[in-house]
Amino acid sequence: MAKNEKEIVKLRNLKKRFGVGDAENYALNGVNLTIKQGEFIIIMGPSGCGKTTLLNTIGLLDRATEGDYIFDGRNVARMSRSKQAQIRSEKIGFIFQNFNLIPRLTVIENVALPLVYKGVGKVKRLEQASESLKQFHLGEREFYMPWQLSGGQTQRVAIARALVNKPSIILADEPTGNLDSKSSHIIMEELADVHKKGNTIIMVTHNPELMAYATRIITMFDGKIDTDTKKKPAKNSSKKDEELNTLDKLEQMEEKIDEIKEELGV
Repeated sequence: MAKNEKEIVKLRNLKKRFGVGDAENYALNGVNLTIKQGEFIIIMGPSGCGKTTLLNTIGLLDRATEGDYIFDGRNVARMSRSKQAQIRSEKIGFIFQNFNLIPRLTVIENVALPLVYKGVGKVKRLEQASESLKQFHLGEREFYMPWQLSGGQTQRVAIARALVNKPSIILADEPTGNLDSKSSHIIMEELADVHKKGNTIIMVTHNPELMAYATRIITMFDGKIDTDTKKKPAKNSSKKDEELNTLDKLEQMEEKIDEIKEELGV
């Protein structure tokens, strides 16, 4: 990342307080943090340290009690909820541990959903959603329902959805938390590719093995930043496409076996 990359996020003395009186405690307690365009940041720490609260605050899903939050040059900390929602829909992409796909919508409709909130016409948003899905080897599954996908495929759909509106930052909360090791590896390789294209990623995880993908590692403790370390990311595997194709073939075989079992009443 170039030294002159612009600041996307700047937090100054950010605090998030819960409770009152003797029951008062801080989920965030004086967080100061600057994030520049093109960084891949991994946030780690024990449960209850404030990392998810920090991610939600950066994503404008939650509001700080005190402090300043400068996003893309604007102080958004005290903006109205509706204004924050507008910025969130236009500038921020989310990837969740539980995928959060809408069961009644097809894969392509799920991916196109962020564009609905931006007011993009139906034909245009489906075209953009289709292009986003093709980047993740999911073009053949555009009209599948979420329940027809494996966990790894579902998370790849979620990543395609997060990227469809070309956000300024991508926030990922335990994106591999519900996946097996093989699918987790492929998802992280996908995110590494997304980062290589210049995207800014902020990810929360409990898994120390994923630190290899980051350009910066932040640890939190008791609502504060404990350590902040910059590093070079490991090179992502040149075999990613081959692995994706192999995984897809295995999943297709499993689907076919299930269909045969159902026909035979096994």
